[in-house]
Amino acid sequence: MAGKQTGKKAAKRGRRRRNKNRNLFIISLVIVLTTGSLAMLGYAAVIKKLDAGWENDAKKAPIIVDFSGFGQQGSPSGQDETAADQKASAAEEAADESGASEQLGSPEEDRIRTENERLFQEAVQKGENVYLVNCADSERVTFAFAGDILLDDEYAMMFHYRTRGSDINDTFSADLLERMRSADVFMLNNEFPFSTRGAPTEGKTFTFRAKPDNVELYELLGVDIVSLANNHAYDYGEEALLDTFATLENAGIPYVGAGRNIEEARKPVYFIANGIKIAVVSATQIERNAVPDTKEATTTNAGVLRCMDPAALLEVIADAKENSDFVILYIHWGTESQAETDWLQDKQAPIYAQAGVDLIIGDHPHCLQKLDSEAGVPIVYSLGNYWFNSKTQNTCLVEIGIKKEGMEYLRFIPCVQQDCRTRQLEGTEKDEVLDYMRRLSSGVKIDDEGYVTF
Repeated sequence: MAGKQTGKKAAKRGRRRRNKNRNLFIISLVIVLTTGSLAMLGYAAVIKKLDAGWENDAKKAPIIVDFSGFGQQGSPSGQDETAADQKASAAEEAADESGASEQLGSPEEDRIRTENERLFQEAVQKGENVYLVNCADSERVTFAFAGDILLDDEYAMMFHYRTRGSDINDTFSADLLERMRSADVFMLNNEFPFSTRGAPTEGKTFTFRAKPDNVELYELLGVDIVSLANNHAYDYGEEALLDTFATLENAGIPYVGAGRNIEEARKPVYFIANGIKIAVVSATQIERNAVPDTKEATTTNAGVLRCMDPAALLEVIADAKENSDFVILYIHWGTESQAETDWLQDKQAPIYAQAGVDLIIGDHPHCLQKLDSEAGVPIVYSLGNYWFNSKTQNTCLVEIGIKKEGMEYLRFIPCVQQDCRTRQLEGTEKDEVLDYMRRLSSGVKIDDEGYVTF
């Protein structure tokens, strides 16, 4: 595993700083190219010249391209450097001094950069929601996935976070923070709206709403994308959901599974990295009734993408499959607090596997469920709560590596949510969770380090 983590120890905030000017340049370039006023040869020469000044910071900066086709910078500006930023800078300097950081300018790096830029331009021309990722490791793209998180100050997690001094290092274990930050793309479930507006859904037992400023925790954790396809995104109505979109966009964090209208809610998020185009799609089948509290997006109203009837999601998957090399489905399904999969999970998993997804990641049950596969497609049925409530329960971080040929590995990292903290497990505690997952997951093999063979 040490080899798999080579070159990834600098935190992702450093990546965003590295490419800030380059991102703005590329977006401006796309606009100019659209009007036909810049020749491709001139563009290539400028890119090469710019790259020459960036060779000591081989990290990523995401660029979101909005649906008007012009795009915007993918990270907040004008903010003071956080402790994570300082650690990133120190790690980068140490890597440079030791010669451990990957040097740019090799023929392979040039090839990857050229291919990334070609794919990015094509995606922009199509109006796709696309991000560039400059990976520390040119051999693979790494993703990490976690389950539900809640940043509402009225509930236990944020209350204890505040009373303990708002210290992220006291809230997540150091090894877990390193894994989240060092993944090329880290995704979790945003199980609430960011807003100060709206009214709680009448008759709903639990309604969540987080202050927009709390999005700063995502930067501390290294979050790169969230799913909004869940049964709490609409807890305070449409205006709070609209505020959520704006908050995430201002923080430079893409979201999937919801939108200002159904066209936006159906759009995949694409990541271009190492010459590979990876699609992330998301939808929810909760709640399972004809008039759900969580509204589906329409042609004129904001909402989520629903999939109790899988037809719409199957169309999204088909589109993502046609336009990418690898498709990830992050789906909100299952029965709360039930370790066994339910009838609709069992019914739909084969449908999505056969439709062309390459990996299925599930959440909503608030507990771990089995690992399995359908038609050769790996399925993590439920990630469980990640940092969601005061209950002590086992959870996980799931890591994958993607190469051009497909998924290289999937690793289950045992964790525990306890005393409003989340930490990675080691020793006997780790072994107990792995044994539990082996009992649940009769169709796969899980080794002592959590690597899964499907």
